[in-house]
Order: sequence, then structure tokens, then C-alpha cells
Amino acid sequence: MTAPPLRAIAVDDEPLALERMAILCRGLPTLALVATASDAAAALPLIATTRPDLLFLDIAMPGLSGIDLARALPPPAPAIVFVTAFDHHAVAAFDVAAVDYLMKPIDAVALARAVARASERRGAPAGASEWLVDFWVPHRGEIIRVATADLDYVEAERDYMRLHTGGRSYLVHQTITDLERRLDPAQFLRIHRSVIVRRDRIARLVRDGGGAGGVALASGVVLPVGRTYAAAVRTLAGR
Repeated sequence: MTAPPLRAIAVDDEPLALERMAILCRGLPTLALVATASDAAAALPLIATTRPDLLFLDIAMPGLSGIDLARALPPPAPAIVFVTAFDHHAVAAFDVAAVDYLMKPIDAVALARAVARASERRGAPAGASEWLVDFWVPHRGEIIRVATADLDYVEAERDYMRLHTGGRSYLVHQTITDLERRLDPAQFLRIHRSVIVRRDRIARLVRDGGGAGGVALASGVVLPVGRTYAAAVRTLAGR
């Protein structure tokens, strides 16, 4: 049985942006744009009465921003897709568990991808997104998605984090302490004040004679273990 189309609301203070969104939405049989609003204050009663599956939110709007609106939504909230001309809101976007982050001007391919991700979210069991599942990372003029399942480890660089995944790395403006609270402890382990590692990437423990040692990843990277975290790391080996 074919699933019904996602019911969506678009919120943007630019009339031309709303018009473009309406045109693109009409080209997707999996999506029904049921309402539009020009600001967050007007959107709130629309969301309460229509109960959409998906919100397309501009970020920089008069009054409440799109981020503010997303944070104000009571549970269960619809899936959120941010549509913006700016890439520097990406950290706030993953803080509110947005399913996608589209840069203006959007195109049909990007919209279809976002709707597909929102459809996956609708089919997920309740509570499936308790922990952070992805990042939205500014990279070479784009916003790209980095899934936490693809991370090897995270390394702190002052007020930033460097995400290491498959031989590549991406810089995100977020502290490692804030991130640690968002990651599933069954999947990730903090091994140093500056390092969090994905547990299933650890190949072996390394001794250095000083007591703390390190961990070697399957990729060959060796990471230091801080003395504060050494006991937690030793539990990996049942010790």
C-alpha cells in the first residue's frame, strides 16, 4: 500500500521563496504543501491546526527565527527542513535534529532528497532519535550531512570539533563537552579530554608504559587515552 504524501507547511518571509517552494512541491507526488506562512508567529497556529508531517523553515526571519520556532514546537514535532541562504546556522540545525538543511536557491533534486529523509523519519519508531544521528557541516560553500554512524573519532580544537570519518575531516563550531551529551554512550566513548571515539572502530588497546596508554583504530590511527578516562577504556577489554 502506497503511503500518503507528507503534509507540509513552508515558512519564509520572502514571497518569491514561498512561490518557488510551492512550484517545486507540486512536482513531488510524495509531498502536499498544505499551507504557507510569512513569519514564525503566523506559522504557530497553522501548525497547531493542520498538524503537518514536515516544516520547511527559513532561518533569518523578523521576530522569531526558524531555529526559535523549531525549539518552540511541542512534541511530537513535525520533521524540520531548514531552507536558508546562510551556512553558519548548521550547528543550531543539528541541535534541533533537523532532517535536512537546504541552501537557497533550492532545486528539485535537493527537495526530493529532503522529503525522502523526512519520510524515513515518519516511519521510524518513537524515540528513535533520542541521540544525535547526524551533523550538518559547512564545507566548501555547501552544507553536507555527516552521519554519526560514519564517524571514526572526534577531536577537540579549542571551541571547535574536528569530525574524522573515512580519511576525511570536517570542522564544526561546537565544544566536545556539548557533543558528548548528545552522543549515544553505547556507541561512543570519551577517551581523553580532547577525544571521543566510536567504540566499534577500536581494534586494540596500546600500552605506553606510563599507565594510560592509547587505543588503535582499525584505520591504523592511534589515539591517546587520558588518565581520567583510562578505567573506562580498560572495561573494553573486560578489565
